[in-house]
Amino acid sequence: MEQTYLTTDELSARIKYDARTIRNRLKDSVLLEGTHYIRPFGGRKILFLWEAIERDMKASLSASLMKGIPLASGAICNG
Repeated sequence: MEQTYLTTDELSARIKYDARTIRNRLKDSVLLEGTHYIRPFGGRKILFLWEAIERDMKASLSASLMKGIPLASGAICNG
């Protein structure tokens, strides 16, 4: 299976998050090294693995939909 490697700016364009948000808030909390990104040759550069990120975004979405409908107040309607 081939992987699609993305820079932070390329990932930013795909998921509509600011590159700084990806680096400061998502990396190492939601996006994990070895699963969602790698550091080729042990360097500082980070390459994100698109297929893993897309898979986990979809899994997160379907899990939240199964729990109920999110409301504007932050509550969830279990219908």
